Amino acid sequence: MAYCDNDLTAILPDGRMFEFWEAEPVFEREIHVDNQNPVASDENDGTIERPLKTINAAAQIATPGTRVLIHRGIYRETVQPAMGGLGPDKMISYEAYQGEEVIIKASVEVMDFKPSVGWRVARGFGGRTPDGLRIWEIELNPEDLKGYNPFCAVNILHDRLFIEYDKTDMTPYLNRRGMVFVDGKPMKQVPLYYMLAEHENSYWVEANGQKVHIRLAGDDDPRNHTIELTNREQCFAPKVPFLSYIRVKGLTLAHAATGAPVPQRGSLSLNRGHHWIIEDCTIDWSNATGIDCGNECWHRTISDGQIIGHSVIRRCTIKDAGVCGIAGLGARNMLIEDNLIVGTGWQRMELSWEAAGIKFHHCANSLIRRNVIKDCYGCDALWLDVGNDNNRITSNVFLNGVDSREHIFIECTRDSENLIDNNVIWGVDGRYDKNAVPVFKGSSGWYRTTESEATNGYGIYLEGTDRLRIVNNLIGRCNKAGYFAKVVAFRLHPKRGGTSRENKLFNNLFYECGEAAIILPNEHNAVDGNVYAKMPPGYLRVMYPEPEMCLDLATWQEFCGFDMAGCTCDLEISIDSDNLIMEIRVGQDLPAVKTDEKVPTDFFGSEVGAQRVAGPFAGLKAGSMRFSIDPRKKSD
Repeated sequence: MAYCDNDLTAILPDGRMFEFWEAEPVFEREIHVDNQNPVASDENDGTIERPLKTINAAAQIATPGTRVLIHRGIYRETVQPAMGGLGPDKMISYEAYQGEEVIIKASVEVMDFKPSVGWRVARGFGGRTPDGLRIWEIELNPEDLKGYNPFCAVNILHDRLFIEYDKTDMTPYLNRRGMVFVDGKPMKQVPLYYMLAEHENSYWVEANGQKVHIRLAGDDDPRNHTIELTNREQCFAPKVPFLSYIRVKGLTLAHAATGAPVPQRGSLSLNRGHHWIIEDCTIDWSNATGIDCGNECWHRTISDGQIIGHSVIRRCTIKDAGVCGIAGLGARNMLIEDNLIVGTGWQRMELSWEAAGIKFHHCANSLIRRNVIKDCYGCDALWLDVGNDNNRITSNVFLNGVDSREHIFIECTRDSENLIDNNVIWGVDGRYDKNAVPVFKGSSGWYRTTESEATNGYGIYLEGTDRLRIVNNLIGRCNKAGYFAKVVAFRLHPKRGGTSRENKLFNNLFYECGEAAIILPNEHNAVDGNVYAKMPPGYLRVMYPEPEMCLDLATWQEFCGFDMAGCTCDLEISIDSDNLIMEIRVGQDLPAVKTDEKVPTDFFGSEVGAQRVAGPFAGLKAGSMRFSIDPRKKSD
């Protein structure tokens, strides 16, 4: 990957260029893997004429400077590299041969079914069996489960002390890790046998994890379909930790039966390694985590000189990860660019506190740019958790938080500046009990003095975070507020608290937020140059000291001195989230504002002058416009 020295989208908050380390690799050896070739064998020499049969066989003999070329096919195995490379120019690469479709599956296909009998299918004793009900039994083959049986293990892993049991539905945590797929689509797991009668396309696991019972949609016969059961934890993961300089390119990894973090163990795992390149890959239907790229969990020691992170995740598609798309504990100098992360969080384990499209802890000097993260279920699109330093989040698209509290969550980060700029942050439902929202009839709610926590749904949400710089973003269709920050007073050691001061909100475009555009915990912040459209009354707020101030722009300017260059505007915006097309109608030209000193580019990476309009699109002007907001670069 070639990078130019003057790439303005890669300048970090402290003014330094992101630390690119890639070089053109030199390969001295090629190993071919082709399980469709009739002469393929793991006893072969790995030439194209005499290929190996499994990828893992190649992974045991690949040395620095080796390129493992994998031919089209489905490979049902876990690839466990035995060795890493020696540097950027002497990596070990695992890649699809000439762009062919290579699928590594952590599952087996099953073909032996018999009718399921001897189990009560009615909810109560003496109930009637529904007409036409057809449930099938699958007896698992012990040969397919050597070393790991996900149907014996529950989802949640060993660190459970942090779960707030009184707030949490424990059903998904206690479901089995094993998944069942029908023609590539997952079935729904039910916790009790009789629920199969209530839910088509579902499965149930016997107590000892040796038999699975399934009911197909329309009570069909499974012999009419391809039925797959997961039987491995991961698809690509070294057994040996700390391997470095490995490239994984153009592969699809599917059906990993990972457990809910922590520890973070992904379908594709670096196993605490560093300087990996993961590009043009697809991670499909991981039970919990798609990719892990950090120190795995906080119970691991960190040795002197240990390198964590310094890896690249580029142009990947991470679909339908149950809990987290990309997870990294302590990962530094990460480059996350041009990825699509969609459908994260379907397990609904957000109160395990590791659920997000991207979830990093103690992230530093990293660049997260030009990604599309959408359709998160109950979880964040991006969560930077505790002690994050000098990171830039730029030109990303965050769409459709379904039952999610926020799109971006920055937690307990206060030592240095982080930058969020030129992003589209759009559509957050909120995650709360709709029946618990108080209703104030007549004038009874006029004299409240504190912010209600009954509702949520934020574009950007801060807890105990200082010195965050938020510039030129479009933040719209948030159920409660575009920006919300709160003080964390009782967790100051180690680095778990903060005052929510010295945050900067400059030149953003806020659109149609349900209750407020900005909710500040105090006045010790800087706000200027923002544009507000289609806002409710009292949309600019300062919570403390009480009574809370709920202001419009004029009083915000008068009493707080905020947004002296801000304005309101007549705007209409719609986004086609499937095709990533935006339509904007602007009633009048927006006023020019001073370009922020740290953001000399717009959403598309184009350099702007000394002045520009607020929001990520520097060319916005009166009239109607329709354009693509897909920021991803598709190839080198």
